[in-house]
Amino acid sequence: MSLQKSELVEKNRYELTFDVARDVFDAAVDKAYRKSVKKIRIPGFRPGKAPRSIIEKMYGKGVFYEDALNEILPDAYSDASRESGLTIVSRPEFDVDTIDENGVTVKAKVYVKPEVEIEGYTGLEVERPIAPVEDKDVDEEIERVRARNSRMTEVTDRPAQKDDIAVIDYEGFADGVPFDGGKGEGHELKLGSGQFIPGFEDQVIGHSVGDEFDVNVTFPEEYHAKELAGKPAVFKVKLNALKFNELPALDDEFVRDVSEFDTLDEYRKDIRAKLEEKNRQTADNIVENKLAEMLIDKLNADIPECMFETETENYVRDYDNRLRSQGLDLSTYFKYTGMTLDAFRQQMRPQAEKQVKSRLALEKIAALENLTVTDEEIEEEYKRIAQAYGVEQDRVKELVDAASVAEDLKVSHAVKFVREKAVVTDVAPEAPAPAEAAGEAPAEESPADGAEA
Repeated sequence: MSLQKSELVEKNRYELTFDVARDVFDAAVDKAYRKSVKKIRIPGFRPGKAPRSIIEKMYGKGVFYEDALNEILPDAYSDASRESGLTIVSRPEFDVDTIDENGVTVKAKVYVKPEVEIEGYTGLEVERPIAPVEDKDVDEEIERVRARNSRMTEVTDRPAQKDDIAVIDYEGFADGVPFDGGKGEGHELKLGSGQFIPGFEDQVIGHSVGDEFDVNVTFPEEYHAKELAGKPAVFKVKLNALKFNELPALDDEFVRDVSEFDTLDEYRKDIRAKLEEKNRQTADNIVENKLAEMLIDKLNADIPECMFETETENYVRDYDNRLRSQGLDLSTYFKYTGMTLDAFRQQMRPQAEKQVKSRLALEKIAALENLTVTDEEIEEEYKRIAQAYGVEQDRVKELVDAASVAEDLKVSHAVKFVREKAVVTDVAPEAPAPAEAAGEAPAEESPADGAEA
């Protein structure tokens, strides 16, 4: 197998011409014959016993060529692409030029990584919006920890009140007739959560376990079930049980249970420090994203479409893998969301384009600045990957070659270089818009349950 020539046929597209020796091709044809002969029926011969010459005479000399080519092309192309020295970014388009007594000549058209130009990537001016940590932020984090360490307690000595969890049976009637989705048994409803139709939960408050009572409500005008929108309804309700999420006391004993600290004051200081670090990391990520966008604006490159398509597929595959780790997959996701694969690709496309352009810019900067990677850094990266994916380090080395690891590390070094050379100004974050400050709009009523808001 040898490369004859590598020829530029259009911008960023090359045609590789390479040979496969006759003896290699003949061996592949013989292998294809032995693999297929069992399925070929020739009159006068037992199944699997027909000679190759007889089969070729009946079906043509090239009857096994396609299978033979499929056998030899991957290795032959791999050798040719490596010998060409090109950085290929697409799958090859093969064209078998000749098959004769000298062997096989194949042409493969491929796209290569484009030439890139970039200037003015040092001294970039960017603002770093770092949010201060306020007392209420610390308090909210402590309350989240208390909630995680709470215990559910049965309520038997008082009526229901806000924030209780009421276990109820209910059935709804409109114009005296039960309606679809209006019935439930053993439903756990947190009073005050706004889960049910406005007014429903308020009328449960004040009742005791065992009470049976009516709840009178009016469906909202914009209710999703049009036949119920704006109509009055009566729910027959039975309160089976009450539960209360009891929070632990906020004292030094609680602190010792949930942390390595002895006092509440020490614990609060630690939480504040961690929140401040989290805010700094968030601000740094914003800076990196802004710098990436600025580099993309300075990038000059004619990028082949296949690079965007490949990166889009990478995003789709990564998303599918994340879903599978949660017991789902893309097919199930599409079923629930009504989205199609093509629509999902379009959704991933802008992010993929940004990734491709950013990577090209950083690779070029790494080359211009002669950024290098040590063997120790490569070894440390192998170790990090192994730990992240829970596999043996030697296995990672089998799957990922050192050159690829080195390129990724150079890109990381380029990110650090641009960040160090940038002029970064710390600023207060912008105040959220009024709608955001008030919180997100409530979700549309669930069609699964006519009683729920």
